[in-house]
Amino acid sequence: MKRNSNFYKTVNLSHQDVNHKIAFHEAGHAAAIYIGNRQKGLPPVYFNIWLSSSTDDFASYPLTIVGNIDGGRLIHTLPSSVEEATTGFSSTEKAAYLCAFEADMINLLVGPVAEAKYSALRHGELMNPLLVQANSLHRYGGSSDLESVYEYLGCFLLSETLKEQKMAQLLMAAIRFVNDRENWWSICALADHIACQDQTVFEYHQIIDVLESANPA
Repeated sequence: MKRNSNFYKTVNLSHQDVNHKIAFHEAGHAAAIYIGNRQKGLPPVYFNIWLSSSTDDFASYPLTIVGNIDGGRLIHTLPSSVEEATTGFSSTEKAAYLCAFEADMINLLVGPVAEAKYSALRHGELMNPLLVQANSLHRYGGSSDLESVYEYLGCFLLSETLKEQKMAQLLMAAIRFVNDRENWWSICALADHIACQDQTVFEYHQIIDVLESANPA
């Protein structure tokens, strides 16, 4: 789950804007991994958030911004096919495996979707789910995330048409997660925390504390 975009000096984005876009992207991933997996009855999975930036020799403005989730996936190694991976599974075991498989894909998509919603709100607009397409996520640091999701989808050995239909379903699930009021509060709380801290690594327990405090039971 890696957010990687180049911001050039000609782009009308302040350093603060860039920081917040990245913060919402990574907070979206983190909230989906922790809250989304829990909502689905899936086991917790350990992860950290890493941030880094670089500058050229002539400007202090960071040209390359990188955000990355280290860990966070339920499926550690993708199989050659889901059918092969679940051979010999009971119906219950196969359902659990497919649930985890799908959760990883949704969690990958939630990052750029959260960034898209933040960007829309910054411009005084609402995010229209009908206008959010998979290809549009490239504008929100989602290129690596989309590549990973398509790698997952490749394990289903689907036709291109069915693959795109499945992608649309997963994207709608990611949008529903982000648009849930309590989930969005959690994403906002973590994004604000990330943007305000002078840190390059956010540890698992630090992340969970922020997410839990955003919506106390």
